[in-house]
Amino acid sequence: MTPLEPFQPLVVADLGVAGTPVSDDLRLEGEPSTGFVDVAVVGGTTVGIWEMTAGSMRDIEADEVFVVVSGEATVELIEEHGRVDRTIELRAGSLCRLESGMRTRWHVPTVLRKVYIVPDLEPEP
Repeated sequence: MTPLEPFQPLVVADLGVAGTPVSDDLRLEGEPSTGFVDVAVVGGTTVGIWEMTAGSMRDIEADEVFVVVSGEATVELIEEHGRVDRTIELRAGSLCRLESGMRTRWHVPTVLRKVYIVPDLEPEP
């Protein structure tokens, strides 16, 4: 984790995010890679940076709120039978919420970078 210290700004564009190729079972088009780095845990909520390079992939989402800081994407919400239910366009400044279990397809023409916030899913002891 790259720590985000109190009252110390972190320039999201300058943060290195190591990517790994998207697995064949998730890759739809191109040679996309994804990577992330957690930067802070605040009150049990994780904040981090996620990046995807150009290409298309499918995913099953977790509970998350994010804001796109660079790039753009077209994201399709997929119904149970594989049909597209809804399509959204994301660009820098877009704020979006995903729910656990959503099935999506991401189409990214250039590198997309977002800041995400995910809840702690571990039960309290």
